[in-house]
Amino acid sequence: MVKGYEVVIGLETHAELNTESKIYCDCKNQFGLEVNSQVCPICMGMPGTLPTLNEKVVDYAIRMGHALNCEINRVCKQDRKNYFYPDLPKAYQISQAEVPLCGKGYVDILVDGEERRIGITRIHIEEDAGKLLHSDKFHGVSLVDLNRCGVPLIEIVSEPDMRSSQEAKVYLETLKSILQYLGICDCKMQEGSIRCDVNVSVHKPGEPFGTRSEMKNVNSFSAAVRGIDYEVERQIAVLEAGGKVEQETRRWDDEKGMSIPMRSKEDAQDYRYFPEPDLLTIVVEQERVDELKKSIPELPNVKILRYVKKFGLNIKDATFIAESVSLAKLFDDCMAKDKFPAKCYTTWILGDLVKYMNATGKTLEDTKLTADNLTDLVAAIEAKTISNAGGKKVFAVLLEEDKKVSDIIKEQGLAQVSDDSALEKIADEVLASNEKSVNDYKGGKTNALGYLVGQCMKASKGKANPGKMKEIILAKLG
Repeated sequence: MVKGYEVVIGLETHAELNTESKIYCDCKNQFGLEVNSQVCPICMGMPGTLPTLNEKVVDYAIRMGHALNCEINRVCKQDRKNYFYPDLPKAYQISQAEVPLCGKGYVDILVDGEERRIGITRIHIEEDAGKLLHSDKFHGVSLVDLNRCGVPLIEIVSEPDMRSSQEAKVYLETLKSILQYLGICDCKMQEGSIRCDVNVSVHKPGEPFGTRSEMKNVNSFSAAVRGIDYEVERQIAVLEAGGKVEQETRRWDDEKGMSIPMRSKEDAQDYRYFPEPDLLTIVVEQERVDELKKSIPELPNVKILRYVKKFGLNIKDATFIAESVSLAKLFDDCMAKDKFPAKCYTTWILGDLVKYMNATGKTLEDTKLTADNLTDLVAAIEAKTISNAGGKKVFAVLLEEDKKVSDIIKEQGLAQVSDDSALEKIADEVLASNEKSVNDYKGGKTNALGYLVGQCMKASKGKANPGKMKEIILAKLG
């Protein structure tokens, strides 16, 4: 609720699929190649050319459909969506109209600790358009790079189920992590491989939904949040002034922090859809649909809920781990051993490991760390064999070298001294040489105890078990 108005948000998310070739031709599907170097008569829309559907695109779309609990339409068609833009040379886009590959579905997300279910209207396949290049050096004109023409897309259309920009952000982050888990999109927003159109409307409680406006091709999640918040405020201001919100397409200018009208919003009839005559009906065997479903791993949104409910992680930590395929596998493998609480592992994974990866630019796969040696490290610390400080030294070696925890402890002399007689001897020597601190403690200055324990640790060269050392000193101080 914003200023007495309910907010309604729906998102159309476009994800470029990372197939080897484009959707209807053999041109290479790769970002960053020389301008107009990956084009052919088919993706350039030359008259008389015939497209051929890339089967991998269908497989990828179905996998995403399964991940979002969608109905799979085993028999569907492709349609021409007619419009003329400078970056679409044939003046139509091959898409899907009435019968998409994937129908109704849903995805569960976690927002501020509450589980929310966002409906999915459809997922359909289509081809991307080219890209306009704008620069002052072009002397007032724009150039077009057609390398992106024919890059395969899936468009994921949500129901208007989101009620805040925060919900929209979590939803987009969830889609992104699912796409990455499935390995069907690299989700590099800076390269435009995932982007969204944002539909926003506002209305008074109890009244019908208001007129929506659409912001096209928002290319970052933070920009989507800013765009939604701006558009909500703009529409409320229009209504409060007695005006009427127009159904229109707007462009979000992130630098100026405002949306700008582009054109009146098109309806389906404006695109003059009709079946694509050059492509056969898509028919997917049930056996293939079932095989693709079996290939779906446990997805990050499901992991987050499991980590919070089963292991007691907070949402932030659960999300960070679950959204990384490698970190989630490491954590799951550790927890599968059923030896120690989750906190024993997340301390190392979210602390020292992430810090190391950020500093070196390495991935978990580039290290020697495994669930087995991380569990051995935790076991050594829990058994008081080594201190936490010693554990950090062992962990640093585990990242770089394929060694056993026990061998590292032995090589570096990190084992803690826990023998009572040896610790008592250290305590006696420290108490005898620190008479002032002893008197301070007995006089009520409790912080003197920490100093004495510290002196004992120093005398033992860090090898004394600090817990036992403290107990012995307290007993001697009476």
